[in-house]
Amino acid sequence: MRQQQAGYYRAPGVEGKEDIMVQLGHLLMKHYHKARLVVRLGLGGCTNRPFYRIVVAHNKRARDGKYFEQVGCYDPLPNNQDERIVGVNFERLKYWIANGALLTKPVEKLLGLSGFFPLHPMTITNAERSMKQKALQAEAAAAAPTPEETTAVKE
Repeated sequence: MRQQQAGYYRAPGVEGKEDIMVQLGHLLMKHYHKARLVVRLGLGGCTNRPFYRIVVAHNKRARDGKYFEQVGCYDPLPNNQDERIVGVNFERLKYWIANGALLTKPVEKLLGLSGFFPLHPMTITNAERSMKQKALQAEAAAAAPTPEETTAVKE
């Protein structure tokens, strides 16, 4: 008798010397290993100049490993007009989402900012926090005495 190998199972009703090993299909293996498709960012570029690809890949693959399809790109560094560039093929993204691909949080945030989804709640929270910080810094700068006032007081 042969031992059971990974990715194979014994055909039902076949016993004895003629054990037949039948290969599991790709779809069955996907559920067997609990792998799923995710839309995520894959890092590219060089040192101090990151560039991301928005890709559809298995969740167990390496971040920069093989992927099924690239559906977009993202340049996080601002250009001359202080813009961060995101390019997405929305038709292919809809196709993969319809086929059960999940989105990672960074991709959800990017798609929210691009208008494909509603804004991610953390995006709104972070914007409110930064506005409060700027307001507090402006109040502190207005309340602090200027250098001319401090020299006039010392004299």
